[in-house]
Amino acid sequence: MIARDMQNSIKNGSIIRAMFEEGKKRAKIYGAENVFDFSLGNPNVEPPEEIKQAIIDIVSSEKPMNVHGYMMNSGYEDVREDIAKSINRKFGTDFSSRNIIMTVGAGGGANVVFKTLLNPDDEVITFAPFFGEYRGYVANFGGKLVVVSPNTVDFQPNLVEFREKITARTKAVIINSPNNPTGVVYSEKTIMELSEILREKQKEFGTDIYLVSDEPYRELAYEDVEVPYPTRYFENTIIVYSFSKSLSLPGERIGYLVIPNEVADYEDVFAGAGIATRILGFVNAPSLFQRVAARCVDLEVDVEVYNRNRELFYNSLKSYGYECIKPEGAFYMFVKSPIADDSRFCEMAKEKNILVVPGSYFSCPGYFRIAYCVAYDTIKNALPGFKALIDELGNQK
Repeated sequence: MIARDMQNSIKNGSIIRAMFEEGKKRAKIYGAENVFDFSLGNPNVEPPEEIKQAIIDIVSSEKPMNVHGYMMNSGYEDVREDIAKSINRKFGTDFSSRNIIMTVGAGGGANVVFKTLLNPDDEVITFAPFFGEYRGYVANFGGKLVVVSPNTVDFQPNLVEFREKITARTKAVIINSPNNPTGVVYSEKTIMELSEILREKQKEFGTDIYLVSDEPYRELAYEDVEVPYPTRYFENTIIVYSFSKSLSLPGERIGYLVIPNEVADYEDVFAGAGIATRILGFVNAPSLFQRVAARCVDLEVDVEVYNRNRELFYNSLKSYGYECIKPEGAFYMFVKSPIADDSRFCEMAKEKNILVVPGSYFSCPGYFRIAYCVAYDTIKNALPGFKALIDELGNQK
């Protein structure tokens, strides 16, 4: 028998991945052009051409062991320095290589952070709706995930309930902005108020609380929306970053942590994160793509492609009668289900070969998530099905 935890994980496996696999099966039956898969946040915008050229140049001109060999668990020092300088240019910070640890994407980075910070039964707070994998990331190290109820008016964090849920056992708080699944960007006002609450509670309980900011979508923001950089507002902030979405490199698994000098017990946290990288089995982030990341750290994909998709989907669904707030970033739309049972609605959508993810997975039942990082024509061809769904449900009332 396998471990009980893994039995539960298999039973309650990722709905997103299950939907993605369902899409592959249906494409073989009905034809790929007749299946409209909005389940997985897999970028459809190609990486910048400079990525390809950087790979070719690195493998052609650099010494092989400087590309493919081991390095410090935290990553190549020159790569970390280049990334620190890029962050400093963008956000007016003062980081160096001593503040950067290269990671196996944001998922690997988050696990490194929680391995470093958590004792059994420590509490980690997050705000619904949230990326469902946080449950596993925290449970991996004996932590307890505490969920703050969703604010379904504008999907900014519910700070009143947040204040009430902080206890002496609270070790960390996870935020994700631009947010998966809503596309909402947490405002500067929100970050400032959240930071002030954390300072008050640290003083009240005599503890350190770490703000863990999960930021794979930072560059994907629309209409000049500003995404606040949390280290500027709260001293005890750790940034978890990935190039998966900003450079369309999800399969390469490359990202980094930012651990500022101001973080409580900085020396131990930084050293612990390096050791956690090793003992979790990553050993180090992929060496070639560390080199690529350093060369391409200031590149971005063309967000106008996603913006065009966003406008088409949002305007069309609203005109059909769906309720939704307009995403400010990322490439997700969080739509209110026309019926209370979001899982049933997603099953009904599947019958029309439309694959979306129920809001229950994100701890926000009554909604469903659309990932619009797909071809424009996929959205156009799916829209009649969305309209038929809400029309049918309206006729049943």
